[in-house]
Amino acid sequence: MTKKVLISTGGSGGHVIPAITIYNHLKNTHETLISTDRRGIVYLDKNFKALVINTPKLNNYLLLPLSLLKILFLTLKSFFILKKNNISILISTGGYMSLPLCLAAKILGIEIFLIEPNMVLGRANRFFLNFARKLICYSKNLINLPYGNNEKIATIKPLIRKEYYETKNFLKKDNLFTIIIIGGSQGAKIFDELLNKSFVSIAKTISIKIIHQTSEKNINYLKDFYSNNNIESKVFSFDHNLNEVLKQGDLCITRAGASSLAELALLNIPFIAIPLPSSKDNHQYENAKYYKDQDCCWMIDQKKFDEQKFEKFLLELTNKDQDYMTKKNNLMKLNYQNTWNNVNQKILKIINEN
Repeated sequence: MTKKVLISTGGSGGHVIPAITIYNHLKNTHETLISTDRRGIVYLDKNFKALVINTPKLNNYLLLPLSLLKILFLTLKSFFILKKNNISILISTGGYMSLPLCLAAKILGIEIFLIEPNMVLGRANRFFLNFARKLICYSKNLINLPYGNNEKIATIKPLIRKEYYETKNFLKKDNLFTIIIIGGSQGAKIFDELLNKSFVSIAKTISIKIIHQTSEKNINYLKDFYSNNNIESKVFSFDHNLNEVLKQGDLCITRAGASSLAELALLNIPFIAIPLPSSKDNHQYENAKYYKDQDCCWMIDQKKFDEQKFEKFLLELTNKDQDYMTKKNNLMKLNYQNTWNNVNQKILKIINEN
């Protein structure tokens, strides 16, 4: 009898994208459902039917009693959802959003699998680790893993959407050096007000194209900025077909979310990571460091950003110098034998293990 699976996710794309990927890995072998909070819906395709469990944040101490009461109610709701749908396996991608479902699954004795895409174990996953059967992650050297839990770790290649594997061998058609900026849909000052000034300086020496992801409120400003400075550009906020955008790039400047870096690595696009300084447990820094330690990327400390040094450095990269080609070759080696089928078989083996 096929086991029924519920995947719990929500919040940011960093949680939802791995959930969608796991869903697509399991949908042909298991009856699979997915749950999210309201924030996570934006990352799901419109045709995707998801259960909505809108867990409140617990960071407002004044509202804490009310939030705890709501979580108690949502745990009861989750209990009946799990029972009604005869769920045998709960897979959580971490975050406070999964709290009610994990609590209900523990009460019901349902198998819990945790997914940690970052190089630092998240607080929710750490809290539920004792309840979980396995912690699925990308490295055995997971930071903040409590002592004595190594046997719970199951490593896989990063969870990357299937369409990225199909894009992997795409060859660029134009010779224009294309820089992609992935600043996140929330935008950030360093991406929207500092980097673009450097591009103007570089564009005086070499023809470049800019593809810039930003927040909705900054789209018109950036479009006008690039147009006024005669730089070919595309500016957008969120794109479900980001793989089609990324395949046009020669270089990417990005935050250091686990999914973003894994996708760039698979597509062999050299990248400059600028970790978000305020990320919880400094996980973005650790995500980027994983690739930097293997000479696959460059890292810039946002707090020490030097515009003149950056312009000089970027201009060297547009010539595709030896350092650039080394990063590109190392990314290729890193993803040797990384295929959808190989990842699929590993996931199924972990989930079906007795």
